[in-house]
Amino acid sequence: MYDYEILFVDDDKAILKMVENYLYREGYTVTAVDSGLKALDLLKDKRFDIVFTDFKMPQITGIELLSAIKEYRSETEVIIVTGHGTMETAIQAMKIGSYDYVQKPFKLEILKLIIDRIIEEKKIKEGNVRLKTRLKQRHRYEALVGISLPMLEIYEIIDQMKDSSPNVMIQGESGTGKQLCAKTIHQTSDRKDRPLIPVNCSSLLGRIPDKDLPERLLDAFHAADSGTLYLDEITAIPTKAQAEITRLLRHHTKRRADDRDKQIDVRIIAATNQDPFDFIEQDERTKKFYNLLNSVYIKMPALRARKEDICLLINHFLAKQRARHTHKIYNVSQAALDHLLSYNWPGNVIQLENVIERAFALGAQTLVEVDDLPKEIITFGAIARIGS
Repeated sequence: MYDYEILFVDDDKAILKMVENYLYREGYTVTAVDSGLKALDLLKDKRFDIVFTDFKMPQITGIELLSAIKEYRSETEVIIVTGHGTMETAIQAMKIGSYDYVQKPFKLEILKLIIDRIIEEKKIKEGNVRLKTRLKQRHRYEALVGISLPMLEIYEIIDQMKDSSPNVMIQGESGTGKQLCAKTIHQTSDRKDRPLIPVNCSSLLGRIPDKDLPERLLDAFHAADSGTLYLDEITAIPTKAQAEITRLLRHHTKRRADDRDKQIDVRIIAATNQDPFDFIEQDERTKKFYNLLNSVYIKMPALRARKEDICLLINHFLAKQRARHTHKIYNVSQAALDHLLSYNWPGNVIQLENVIERAFALGAQTLVEVDDLPKEIITFGAIARIGS
């Protein structure tokens, strides 16, 4: 049941048998030996997660065994078990590194409680180590930068899509990096050597009549054949064009001028700064359209919800600007950083990048100081305090 190895050491064989039978019934993997020397021989070649050892034994005492284990297997938790204990003995054992201290005679349930507590603590520690390792190893993912939990979750979603090409809906406020996310999805897929065609649906609507929009979208499908079509501001597409895109995606065909159909293969990544679920209930055709695009849903977090990424993003943008300018800025002063960390960032990541770009443009040298920041960032804290 459990993947943890337990060693129980006691020179009383009746206790050994009783403990071994009980722990085995409870689903634990347990080894029982009747001397400290036998325990040491086992510990040389095998890793045990938990060791219970009697305090008073011939040849080698429980304290001596504890000291040896902590020297060579420091990760192993050791519990001293004794019928001859005093408070001084308990303190001595704890100082050397004993996890706990059990007085004989003991109830078998006490052993289970200690084991379960150690297992739970180890799981938490192991989980934290894995998380810290993952944070160190993945502070960015292609064009995306961040170590916050929301960003790590997005990285994992993108990882899971590497071997397939589902349609994706990306939702997030303006400036959160929806297009960078789409680019990352495309570049990590098996379509990376094919085109990524971006279409801003809102701008397209402003330039051409509604009646011509379906044909323009058909042209975009043709350009993105075997690749990815990125439809930004997808909620701007009218119902008629939605129906055409739905037809294309369902039948994988493109209407040609000579009325023949040509097989196409296009992956859609759609983006919106609005909640797509607000549009699903509008009518049946719109519902079909959004459900077709929403095979995988990604929510890009606002910068105010991932402030632990701000320092990392600042360094990223500083390096990006240094490559473009002859004068160099290498850091942000602590006072300026305090302002940047307390600001609410309505323009999100794009706004932060603009702040760094502005500092270079205004000729800041070596450090970005408070005076190099836009007025709305400098005064934000004071205004917020007045408002409260």
